[in-house]
Amino acid sequence: MIKYKFKDENEYYEYFAELIEKERKAEMEFHLEEIKRLSGVERQKRGRAVLGLRMRFVGEFLDFKIYRFNRNNMPEHQIKVGDIVLVSKGEPLKFAQEATVSAVGKNFIEVYSKEPIFRSKLYRLDLYVNDITFKRMLKALEGVKNKESRFSNEILLGHKKPQIEEADVFSENLNESQNKALKFSINSETFLIHGPPGTGKTTTLAEVIKKHIELKKKILVSADSNVAVDNIMEKLKDYNIVRIGHPAKIESSLMKYSLDVKIRRDKRYKEVEKIIKKIDDLKYLQEKRTKKPTPARRRGMSDEEILKLAKEGKGKRGVKAEWVREMAEWIKIQQKINKLYDERNKITEEIMEDILNNADAVFATNSGAGSEFLEGKEFDVVFLDEAAQAMEPSTLIPLIKAPQAIFAGDHKQLPPTILSNDERLRISMFERFSHLYSDALHTLEIQYRMNEKINNFPSCEFYECKVKTYEKIKNITIKDLGIKDDEFYGGFEPYVFFDTQGKFLEAVKKGSPSKYNPKEAEFVKELVDRFILNGAKEEHIGVITPYKDHEEYMKKIIEHNIEIKSVDGFQGREKEIIIVSLVRANDKEEIGFLSDIRRLNVAITRPKRKLLIIGDAKTLSSNKTYADLIQYVKKNGIYKEAV
Repeated sequence: MIKYKFKDENEYYEYFAELIEKERKAEMEFHLEEIKRLSGVERQKRGRAVLGLRMRFVGEFLDFKIYRFNRNNMPEHQIKVGDIVLVSKGEPLKFAQEATVSAVGKNFIEVYSKEPIFRSKLYRLDLYVNDITFKRMLKALEGVKNKESRFSNEILLGHKKPQIEEADVFSENLNESQNKALKFSINSETFLIHGPPGTGKTTTLAEVIKKHIELKKKILVSADSNVAVDNIMEKLKDYNIVRIGHPAKIESSLMKYSLDVKIRRDKRYKEVEKIIKKIDDLKYLQEKRTKKPTPARRRGMSDEEILKLAKEGKGKRGVKAEWVREMAEWIKIQQKINKLYDERNKITEEIMEDILNNADAVFATNSGAGSEFLEGKEFDVVFLDEAAQAMEPSTLIPLIKAPQAIFAGDHKQLPPTILSNDERLRISMFERFSHLYSDALHTLEIQYRMNEKINNFPSCEFYECKVKTYEKIKNITIKDLGIKDDEFYGGFEPYVFFDTQGKFLEAVKKGSPSKYNPKEAEFVKELVDRFILNGAKEEHIGVITPYKDHEEYMKKIIEHNIEIKSVDGFQGREKEIIIVSLVRANDKEEIGFLSDIRRLNVAITRPKRKLLIIGDAKTLSSNKTYADLIQYVKKNGIYKEAV
């Protein structure tokens, strides 16, 4: 049962600890089960493994070793920058090393690794899971349970409404509705900025953060994904900001703000480099001139005993005096190395403390907020962007570090992505708080993205008709882009629904839970070809489908370089023209997970000037929202048969 309020800290802890463990197991099992169940070749076909790779050492960056894996005919894969992969000789369940992906090219995958990677002729890379985030969620939960959280447990548990206070502030960069959000986001204990598509949620949040910077508050800015963190950072580049996170996961243009790079640019780091050089020299000396005191050589002797015997020029229990002397030399050098490491760490920590203490704002993913760099760090206010897409235990990691929290998100769009399929985890803290504390939520009311006809349906279906269109873009169409009129795609009309009328039936690939629709894909191809022929640029067009197999099928048959993605892949994005291919068409009138209307909301709010929806009206109309959508198009757009 989904809970919105909790009796006490223990009940809160038990509720989410169970869900975290469930999700952790689901994620690990997903990858490990697939590795067990499928051959390497089959897993490669699904894009979650790459076989037959050669490896070369590229160099070092910060404390990481960089390796490049390549092959001439690199298959299509889902491995992306920031993913954790298992590196193996071909059997990852027997032996594998973890590494983080730092770059992906046409014929290569580059990884960062703390440890040297073993030697092999050929390698296999597998997508895997990182356990760190789950451990950080549990630690944050324990903080709540032990009443160590700086954020009010009373608000968190649903016992007390947050104190809401209006401040006398204004920004000329914001509209009236956005300024209202700003006024309540300065002194309120907790506030939720609800940003429907195109309403400038991140722009508003950035202005709120700027006002808090002016008030000299200690600020933590967080979001569930690296992309979301980078997006908000982009708007605050003129300030003294610092980014916590693995260098491989930070947008390259923002790398200079990363804590690692800032540490190395500090003038005191020259001393650290000298120490590192001394350590390397001593290690070389240690390797060439001494014997490492392995258990076999020690024969039970302690370091102190070896040093004492060496001083006396003696051996012991079959260990020659010469060996004892060489082991003693190794120990002496190691003691010097350890002292140098302590010295290096002391200087590095001093630099890091200064950078973090002097920053106008610290940026991190939710998980990154639980890293050792922010261990014990306290903030005055935490900002949580894309908060409706984060599981509650993930949001908790940054939340417990500050008494004031400002959220930005939209619970009417995609929920948190989970593998355990437990609906309780799909309710974000943003959604739970919006349910409990309606006074602490403000919906932004002007959208700057879509033609008015495209906006009006989602506005009334999902946002109580609150979202209005900015006057200057109400009537934008593809005509403004110089694209020719063509009856095939409904001319300049912004909204078109193509009814496939049971002629294009869905299909299933053997062994796949997904769906695809070959004839519908062919129709999408015709639409794309016609747009390009009539003057549309490839970057103008985006194709969205809820089904992975359908996405892959369309990518094979559409020759133009346009973006074809799942709904999840388009969240937060926009295009001039969007084609939505809904796939489902069957005698039983089943629409499966299309019934999650939040996905529909995301799909139909990505276009600026033209939206084309392709689907079987009879199948789709079994759901009221789709039936309403079809009626809306019949009245306000063009409804035609797909031929």
